[in-house]
Amino acid sequence: MSGHSKWATTKHKKAVIDARRGKMFAKLIKNIEVAARTGGGDPDGNPTLYDAIQKAKKSSVPNDNIDRAVKRGSGADAGGADYQTITYEGYAAGGVAVLIECLTDNRNRAATEVRLAMTRNGGAMADPGSVAYLFTRKGVVIVPKSGDLTEDDVLMAVLDAGAEEVNDLGESFEVITEATDLVPVRTALVEAGIDYDSADPTFLPSMSVPLDAEVARKVFKLIEALEDSDEVQNVYANFEVSDETLALLDA
Repeated sequence: MSGHSKWATTKHKKAVIDARRGKMFAKLIKNIEVAARTGGGDPDGNPTLYDAIQKAKKSSVPNDNIDRAVKRGSGADAGGADYQTITYEGYAAGGVAVLIECLTDNRNRAATEVRLAMTRNGGAMADPGSVAYLFTRKGVVIVPKSGDLTEDDVLMAVLDAGAEEVNDLGESFEVITEATDLVPVRTALVEAGIDYDSADPTFLPSMSVPLDAEVARKVFKLIEALEDSDEVQNVYANFEVSDETLALLDA
């Protein structure tokens, strides 16, 4: 997974500073609103909301926007939308399996946008269940490298909390957990004085398809088109790219 994770991490960093910052802000705000509606507006008693707020702050979303989203979601302010989570399945170039998570207040609009992005970028929709079995629900915590923090330091801090593995992604460490252990693991990091960038439930592939540069370009183009939709919250795919292929693409 290292190549995939490095690509995802690099892409996130670029997204923070590129022209689509407003779109990313909107998705982070939507996460906060939904978390507050589902579990209440107190982040201390709502771990999902706590993590959504932390991620938004790390991505420089203004505090006023965060506060308003919490109030809308919790019902303290009027105007919150009734968002639903819908998952679509499909295939990208090279037989890569794709899971698309939407957070939308209009199912028809979400379905249309996903279908358009897929068909215009070499993808194909798949029947429900035909792709999902290739992925497992996990928790992923991204820890930035700072000072003399080592992989062993991170591992020692999270091992007893239920972490399954720690990977070195170059500029950060990735901690993988069972989805149910996400909160204990990020709490263990905080108690050990280790800062983290994000703590998210995610889908990790149980098997990956290795890609060369040509197919990787097509897969990345499709994923970026999907993520460009306001309806799409997350895209997961079961590809693996080598560091050499990543370097070719960056060049």
